[in-house]
Amino acid sequence: MAYGRVIAGARLAAVAAVAFAPPALANGEESEERLPLSTVLFASLEAGPAKTFAAIGMKKALTGGLADSGFRLMVKVGVSQEETQARRPHGTTYKGEAQSLLGYEWRIGSTFLALYGGTDYEGEQHEAAAGSVLLNRYGARLHGDLWMTPLTGTMLQASFYVSTINGRLWGRVAPGWLLPRDMGVGDLYLGPEIEAFREREYGKLRLGLHLTGLRLFGLSWRLSGGWQSTSDRPSEAYATLGLHWQR
Repeated sequence: MAYGRVIAGARLAAVAAVAFAPPALANGEESEERLPLSTVLFASLEAGPAKTFAAIGMKKALTGGLADSGFRLMVKVGVSQEETQARRPHGTTYKGEAQSLLGYEWRIGSTFLALYGGTDYEGEQHEAAAGSVLLNRYGARLHGDLWMTPLTGTMLQASFYVSTINGRLWGRVAPGWLLPRDMGVGDLYLGPEIEAFREREYGKLRLGLHLTGLRLFGLSWRLSGGWQSTSDRPSEAYATLGLHWQR
């Protein structure tokens, strides 16, 4: 079953994230010669009244390290559970997705701009009057990321993707302002976020707040939440959690 294979892929990615963790160094001493950071492991969790989505992925520098411009490989798998329809009985739809993207990242100081292209897949399973329905969709995806600090004490993060699966368009823009640095948990930025998604006859718009840059347990965290409006449901709250780890 395609959906089962995507679920298995997500589990394997999670195991890989643990397996590739660097061993603890004796007496807390760091190695005198450390290779440049070349890999980012990332994960996200999204929750709302009608949908839960979780994803895990990896970005790998194919040339040099992450601090330098160069080619990148990005892979990601995700799973979701959501209501099939707004009216009762709601029903349940399970989805799995996977992307494999190759691109280039430009680095200038703390600013980076990346553009990727590659494959896109989605598997869907839901119950219908005639029984269980399985759908597989394949396509191509173009993805972009931007991180910059335009002014002292400010940041701007933006991402987008375009997919040939159902003509999907997605984008997120999140400016932020640096909070006082005496909190001991990294450079924290607080600000608004706006996110939009569109495919065929469905649309979603989110407006909320984000807290980016929290450092805990060796990971960098992002928390966000707010209010979303969709074309098929009443407006409702949403919350997201993202994290990444460089090695």
